[in-house]
Amino acid sequence: MRHGHGHRKLNRTSEHRKAMFQNMLNSLIKHEQIQTTVPKAKELKSIIDKVITIGKKNTLAAKKTLFSKLQDKKSVAKLTTVLSKRYENRKGGYCRVVKSGFRFGDNAPTAFIELVDKDFNAKGQDSGPVQKKSDNNEDAQIKENQEETKDTKKTKK
Repeated sequence: MRHGHGHRKLNRTSEHRKAMFQNMLNSLIKHEQIQTTVPKAKELKSIIDKVITIGKKNTLAAKKTLFSKLQDKKSVAKLTTVLSKRYENRKGGYCRVVKSGFRFGDNAPTAFIELVDKDFNAKGQDSGPVQKKSDNNEDAQIKENQEETKDTKKTKK
């Protein structure tokens, strides 16, 4: 019998699988909802439940354990502050898998995995490039510095 022989391998090496789930965990914590294939979502469900349970302890050892799993300070901070407060009275079942049809290219079954009681404003956070607008004074100073360097090069010749 095949009792307790691990999880799905998902046709990946162990390093690839570990990195993929780490990225998916960070995305799920950040956006609180992601779309993926059904087998990946089912595997991620058990991992995110364990990570949130660790985050609810909010001790230094728990934060170090979370950072070793996630490698992202912002995700650890959100887990220990926002999500731990949200799920302090819940004993488990922090996320759900909702099937959403089939992918167009290869007809793979897809699903949304989302946190229960999610924040709807978190979806799409940090999407798209954010450009810092600089003042016209800064641009003018940069141009003046470039012109001065050109002038000094001409006088040296």
